[in-house]
Amino acid sequence: KKINRISTDIVTADREAAAVQEELPLPSEEPQDEKRQTEAPLSAAPSAQAVLKELRVSSITPDSVELQWSIPGGPFSSFMLQYRDAHGQPQALPIDGGSRSVTVPGLSPSRRYRFHLYGLQSGKRVSHTSTEAVTASANLDEPPMPSEELRPEDPQPKDPPAESASTDTPLAQAVLGELRVSSVTPDSVQLQWSVLEGPFDSFTLQYRDAQGQPQALPIDGESRSVTVPGLSPSRRYRFHLYGLRGGKKIDRVSTDVITGEPQPEDPKAKDPQTEATPSEAPLGRAVLGELRVSSVTPDSVQLQWSVLEGSFDSFTLQYRDAQGQPQVLPIDGGSRSVTVP
Repeated sequence: KKINRISTDIVTADREAAAVQEELPLPSEEPQDEKRQTEAPLSAAPSAQAVLKELRVSSITPDSVELQWSIPGGPFSSFMLQYRDAHGQPQALPIDGGSRSVTVPGLSPSRRYRFHLYGLQSGKRVSHTSTEAVTASANLDEPPMPSEELRPEDPQPKDPPAESASTDTPLAQAVLGELRVSSVTPDSVQLQWSVLEGPFDSFTLQYRDAQGQPQALPIDGESRSVTVPGLSPSRRYRFHLYGLRGGKKIDRVSTDVITGEPQPEDPKAKDPQTEATPSEAPLGRAVLGELRVSSVTPDSVQLQWSVLEGSFDSFTLQYRDAQGQPQVLPIDGGSRSVTVP
C-alpha cells in the first residue's frame, strides 16, 4: 500500500523576466529601442546617474562571445542582455548587477549577432548600449579548438587595464595548476587539476566532439576533477579548462588525450558486474540526502544536495530539456551543488 509521498515542482522565474521584457523591447524592435531610450530618462530621473559605458567584445569562439562593459556612474541593480539566436528567436540573459562581463554560449559559427545590454534599477530600464560581433569560423580540419581559443585570448591582456585596477588585482591571484589525465576508457576521459591560487567561482571545460562540434561543460568551483563521457575510441582530443571569477575567464590550462581502443574483451566486462554484486555491500553505506533548489532564474536552476553517509566517486544529473530531449550532466564526486544552464 502507498503510505506517503512528497513531491516538489520548480517554476523558473518567468514572471520577473516577463516584467522586465515589458520594459525591454526585443532586438528586432531596434528602432523602438532608440525611441524609448530617449524617453527613458524622464521616467528614470532619480537614476539618471546610472550610466553604461561602451559594450565591447573581449573574446570570440565559434560558439560563444564574451562581452565587457564599464559603469562611469551607477550602480545598477541588474543587467539584461538581449539578442536573437541563429533561428531568429529572441533571447534574454539576466546578469547580476555586480558583473562587468558575460559569456554568451550556444551561438553558431561565422554568424553576425547584435547584442543589447540594458542597465536596470528596480526592474526598470535606465541605460542601454549595443554592439555587434561575428563568431569565429569552425575549423573542422582539427578536432580540438586551439586555433579558435588562442585568438580570443590575444586581446585579453589588453582588456584588463581598461577596467579598474581594484577589480583586476584579486582576480590575478587565481591561478590554475596542471591539467592532467587520471583515467582513460574508449568512450570517456577523467581529468584532474589543482588550484595554485584562488579560488575560482566556476570552471568551464571546452573541447570538440568526434563530429568536430564545440562542447562546453560547466563545472562547479569546488571541483577538482571531471569525467567527460560520450567520446569516441582511439581518437585524439584537446581539452581546455578555464577558471572563471565574476563571469570572466581568469586562467586556462590545456591537455591532449587519446581515448582507449575498443577491446574484444568488453562484452565479457558484463560478467564481472554480476560478480561484483556481493562486493557492493560496503557501497550501500553511501547515502544521498535531500536534493533541493537553491536558486532559480528564467534560464537556469541551481541545485544542492548533501551526502548523509559515505562518499561517491561522482554524480550524474539527468533531466529533459525544453524540447523533451534527455540531457546528462556529469558531476565530480566532491561537489555538493550544480547549476543547470
